[in-house]
Amino acid sequence: MIKTKNVLGFESSWTYWTLFFLCALVPLPVRAEITCASCFAPIRRAAFVSRDFGSAPDGSTDKNWKWRLDGAQLSPEAHEKSPSVSWIEKLQNANISRAERTSPAEEKDGKVYPTSSPEEPKVNRREKRSLFPPESATGSRFEFRRTGGVDGTGKSPRQNEPHLITSTFALSADSAHNQAMVLWSGPNSSVILILTKLFDFNLGTVTESSLWRSVDFGTTYEKLMDKVMIRTMLSYLYVCPTNKRKILILSDPEVESSLLISSDEGATFQKFNINFYIMSLLFHPTQENWILLYSSVDFGKKWILVHERVTPGRFYWYESRRSCAQAYPVLINLCVCLTEMQYITCRAQKCSEEGRQYPFSGRIDTNSLVVQDQYIFLQLTTAGRTMYFVSYQRGPFRTIQLPKYCLPKDMHIVSTDEGQVLAAVQEWNENDTYSLYISDTPGVYFTRSLPNLHTFRSLTGNLIVDVYKVAGVSGLIIANKKEDSQMRTYITYNKGQTWSLLQPPVKDTTGHDIHCNLPSCSLHLLLQMSENPYTPDTISTKHSAPGIIVATGNIGPELSFSNTGMFISSDAGNTWRKIFEEEHGVWFLDHGGALLAVTQSAVPTRHLWISLDEGRKWDKLSFSSTPLFVDGVLMTPETENHIITFFGHFNYHSDWQLIKIDYSSLFGRKCTDGDFQTWHLHNKGEVCVMGERQVYMKRKPGTRCTLGREYSRVVSAEPCICTLYDFECDYGFERQASGKCAPAFWYDVNLPAHTCSHGQHYRNSTGYRQVLLNNCREGLKDTLSPKMQQCKPIAPSGLQLSTINSQLTAVLGTNITFRVALQNVSQQVLHVDFGDGISVSYSNISRLGDSITHMYRVAGIFRVTACAQNSQGSDSSFLYLHITSPVERIFLSAPVVVIRGNEANLTAVLWPSQPRTATFYWWFSNSTEPLITLEGSISYIFTREGPNSVTVQVSTGGTVLQDVKIITVKDFFRSLLLSFSPNLEEHNPSIAEWRQDVGRVVRATLSQVCGFPEDQMLVSVFPGSPTAAELFILPKTNQSEFRSHTEEQCDIELCCVLPAAPLVDSSVLHSGSAMLLLFSLGLVGLAILFIYKFKRKIPWIHVETEDTHEKEPEMISAVGQEKNGTHTTATSFTVCNTHTTQTPFPSNTGTHNSFSHLPPPRELMEKELEAHNTG
Repeated sequence: MIKTKNVLGFESSWTYWTLFFLCALVPLPVRAEITCASCFAPIRRAAFVSRDFGSAPDGSTDKNWKWRLDGAQLSPEAHEKSPSVSWIEKLQNANISRAERTSPAEEKDGKVYPTSSPEEPKVNRREKRSLFPPESATGSRFEFRRTGGVDGTGKSPRQNEPHLITSTFALSADSAHNQAMVLWSGPNSSVILILTKLFDFNLGTVTESSLWRSVDFGTTYEKLMDKVMIRTMLSYLYVCPTNKRKILILSDPEVESSLLISSDEGATFQKFNINFYIMSLLFHPTQENWILLYSSVDFGKKWILVHERVTPGRFYWYESRRSCAQAYPVLINLCVCLTEMQYITCRAQKCSEEGRQYPFSGRIDTNSLVVQDQYIFLQLTTAGRTMYFVSYQRGPFRTIQLPKYCLPKDMHIVSTDEGQVLAAVQEWNENDTYSLYISDTPGVYFTRSLPNLHTFRSLTGNLIVDVYKVAGVSGLIIANKKEDSQMRTYITYNKGQTWSLLQPPVKDTTGHDIHCNLPSCSLHLLLQMSENPYTPDTISTKHSAPGIIVATGNIGPELSFSNTGMFISSDAGNTWRKIFEEEHGVWFLDHGGALLAVTQSAVPTRHLWISLDEGRKWDKLSFSSTPLFVDGVLMTPETENHIITFFGHFNYHSDWQLIKIDYSSLFGRKCTDGDFQTWHLHNKGEVCVMGERQVYMKRKPGTRCTLGREYSRVVSAEPCICTLYDFECDYGFERQASGKCAPAFWYDVNLPAHTCSHGQHYRNSTGYRQVLLNNCREGLKDTLSPKMQQCKPIAPSGLQLSTINSQLTAVLGTNITFRVALQNVSQQVLHVDFGDGISVSYSNISRLGDSITHMYRVAGIFRVTACAQNSQGSDSSFLYLHITSPVERIFLSAPVVVIRGNEANLTAVLWPSQPRTATFYWWFSNSTEPLITLEGSISYIFTREGPNSVTVQVSTGGTVLQDVKIITVKDFFRSLLLSFSPNLEEHNPSIAEWRQDVGRVVRATLSQVCGFPEDQMLVSVFPGSPTAAELFILPKTNQSEFRSHTEEQCDIELCCVLPAAPLVDSSVLHSGSAMLLLFSLGLVGLAILFIYKFKRKIPWIHVETEDTHEKEPEMISAVGQEKNGTHTTATSFTVCNTHTTQTPFPSNTGTHNSFSHLPPPRELMEKELEAHNTG
């Protein structure tokens, strides 16, 4: 599977909230899917800070809280640019855990002491609160404070001391609400929106909700329930990413399905009803009114169904550089059936069949569509082997080329920025680790950079890869590698060409020396991205603060998840300092000019820490007079308004508390040129990093000036002389211990890696390719850069022929697309023979692609051959293709009676016929294992007397049909051939039921007239026209099997001539009942004459033919297959003609007598089926 994760630093602009993707509540499969930073994680549908009133692990029930986050809005950068690890995963899978809270606590002198309080009544979360509380926003508690120092007294600090301006607002009457969502409308706006609700997890619905709005950066809030429909239960809140003034609110679908839309930041709303359930919403990246799915082009006022059977979360807006917005189609991973997926594109408003396009012909794997930056990824698994495909800049798909014997079991896309792909690949011999691979610009050719990456799966099943790309410094990557049973942290400054351990700090927070020496001891960092959008990651960097890295970790021989502290680097990871002994949440303020830290312990706090000198000194400031359980921090956009918002609870039963903190007073003025200093990026003293000497302008540590919104760092870069490590190994080459790249044993350096036609030129690799974004010059550049060489004619080799979907079967009349792969293309001609008499030739294989299509007109098995040849030689490949057509019907042609011990011919007739493409399965009597044949005819010897069942099944093209016949097996029998008046033909519908009824009438009439037992007679009416039948007379069950061979044999032909009046009334108003009555009278006459002629044979009616001694007759087939019997044609007045035939006993063989004028069995079958289909 392919999964992607963006590993840039987690932006602190928490307020750039946009769309959150709602997902189907189904578990993610571990294999055979692709995920990415912009994909939906199908766990939760929105992000809310939630609290559940429940019992603690120890059984207590009242003052314990379980905090979790159910999702939240996204920032536009998170989806459009993917600057950090998946925001969607953070928002949908977030989970805030708090320790048990037995009583309120207060903080003194930096320590937390429990306070004694009486037992509080338990809050029942299932209890439905008042839907319309009488309190208004004016009744909410509000507090304004100016704080300084650490005592929290509110005294005015001296001007040179850092201080904060805070205000507190309580959302009154919402204390029972167990979910809340806080978001900023957008930059250049002072509007903050808060949605709180009481969600009943037992009922699965919202029972109360409140919407609050602030227009003064969170100082005061107004309750808007009267403005957004009083009786509407609000569920989810969205802000348009391209126009923050547009707000969209969903109601709870369990109550009603509607949308509330505002175009003025929530000042007014309009309500629109919808008739479907919204699973996911996806805003267009540039068109502010366009939303998927359903599709809307008027910001949700009207909706149009784009497509059905779309994979949850696998749909995207197509981003184009063209200015015409109408050119933007939709990219969809479409389910075409229960087992197959397709990738289609279409315009949002015209997604009908004729408006769709299929950039990748054939099926793809489930959950196998990822669109990220300039790349589209797909995967296709066939016969247990998975192939990965990539499209660069929306071009044609190409197969991803990994080292030949990598044999990937899984692929996870780490990042796609900077014009190349970083992927974590699980090779065939890896179980719980992955290897880091780096691609060329098109994302096709990959080489390995670091093996044994540490990975694990989250509780939601998502793969987490410990790789982090540091923001602000190109080529800087940190990764956790598993060595034996230990995990250790490594860093690279040149995009993975060389890796080294992190240098541990020299001193701890108290100033004591740390005794830790490389390589046995080093610094190790946690690289986990927070699943809570309101709390920071365990490692944080920022583009506007290059070189500053803040992370949680430990010092020792390996990475530990306990006894962790906080560490900071001001020089891009070369040296580190320990800043806190315990884990803290750290945010960047003022473009990195200041750092904010809040303890992440499970106790309430009223203090925060501020550093203005990159973590060298921290000032402890008070933000509240009462300790607060901090549940999240909302950061404003990077504007001149330096405001952050803390939200949480004072205790277990208090209202939601929102504390606005204005930290602008930390900075006395705007920065000037004299407030900056230069900083030189280096790698362990080596000043050339990524081929340049890079110099950054940074604010001087301790300078209390604000950078402001217009700040842009000044970077000077001077190219360096190219060295060996400014180049990475090209595809097919491996880095040796000496640092040089040598060809792998499987790679043929004499073959061009890319398409090369005779007379043209290609770039012949030297085994190296310059690291992307590396700007070195001269030195080894000319030596290691690829050389232009003229293409030489090479004999074709490695020709492979396959169908586009890797299937070797197709339905008759459908287009089949063939794919031809060739290792080298050099002025070659390709001949393709489709095996049905049609062949084609192509002169330019390199531009062929998947354009070889063919349609077969007849069913069968065809040998398709491809042959590539040029002046140097040729190569060929072939496959056998099964072309089938749907089988409509099967008919088992079998004799009605056979002689035990003799062969009987059985034939399965198909309509339409399936030459060589069908498999037949035969079961006889009670057999459990079938006899399998490729032909529809077999011979079988029955050994058990009595009725024997024969079942035949035909399997072709995924269709299985069956027919069953009962065959009577006897040691001997007699038969009579019957023919009928031509008048009967107009009443013969040529269906099996009619023939059965006629046979039943014949048998019943004979039994009635002559008293002959019905169980000793069988009548088989032949299909087709003219109507004919065969009467079988069977011996009694206790009849002796041995008869005298000298018994007289004879053949007597009987003709019963009736009056000239026809048997069947041929008038227009004839009756079927009258016809059957007359038909029965004729049979009565026949029976009387039959009894009269043969009454001398006692106890058994016995008639011998004249040629018995000359030739042993064969038994008559039910469909008249042979033509060796005799038959006398009746005159126009003949009602029935009979042939009486006797078989010798006990050792004679059965003979198949038939009427010479009857057509062959297949013709009879076709006529019958034709009559059946038309009638």
